[in-house]
Amino acid sequence: MYRSRARAALRFVLQRVLFRGLVRSTITPSARIDPEVRGLRGGFLVVANHTSHLDAPLIAQSLPRGQARLLAAGVAYDYFFTAWHKRMFVRLLFNAFPVYREGSHGSSETPRALLRSGVPVLLFPEGGRQQNGFVADFKVGAIKLAVDTGAPIVPTAVVGGSEAMPKGTSWPVPGRRPVRVIVGAPVLAQPGESLPALTARVQCRVEELFDAGADELGLARLTHRRVPGDESGRTDRAPQPDKQGAAEEQATADRPGTTDHTTDEGTRT
Repeated sequence: MYRSRARAALRFVLQRVLFRGLVRSTITPSARIDPEVRGLRGGFLVVANHTSHLDAPLIAQSLPRGQARLLAAGVAYDYFFTAWHKRMFVRLLFNAFPVYREGSHGSSETPRALLRSGVPVLLFPEGGRQQNGFVADFKVGAIKLAVDTGAPIVPTAVVGGSEAMPKGTSWPVPGRRPVRVIVGAPVLAQPGESLPALTARVQCRVEELFDAGADELGLARLTHRRVPGDESGRTDRAPQPDKQGAAEEQATADRPGTTDHTTDEGTRT
């Protein structure tokens, strides 16, 4: 089912034609994609912060078509899979599989099998949407899937989602607020690196991408960030914007091969 070409073709029409038109009528989406992402083949794990129900469709629309064609998103069972119409919607639109928040029912078996079969997977390892100025500690179980299968981890940040569609609302707020997706270079475990250390490193990278995107949109940075190299989950006050760092981020965005686009204009693939 998850590798079906017919379903992938239908999903392309739903995501990049019909749903895209709906999205850009309510928000102003944009994306920046690291050029290394285009070279990915087979299974890889997209790991992102979770800001709103806009996250999954925006990430799927932002990735190059070759990498997004079979992308399967993990979504909350208790919210999306208990009613038939929601279940049908997320299966068709996101190639979705259920994630049980309590961690039971073998939640890891489906994404592990998908990665091993060459299907890319999208997970939100915070376990829920966050709106309090920092990224909640990533659960190690999500990162363990990549370690167990040898899949590259693609850190991704969604910026502006909670402002555009606050938790508790069922529709974006008026004004077509900006939402930016930043997809970073793939990450692999280093020799001898522990699972908590890798999890912390991936989270730090997502937070760095978030702050870079916030600077680009003129939005607030994270109020707290995980301390690099600290496996305890301790957070510190986030650093203030750094002009040199912003210049380096822009230089990275401008180097040949980097995709930076407003999704109103279509994703270049």
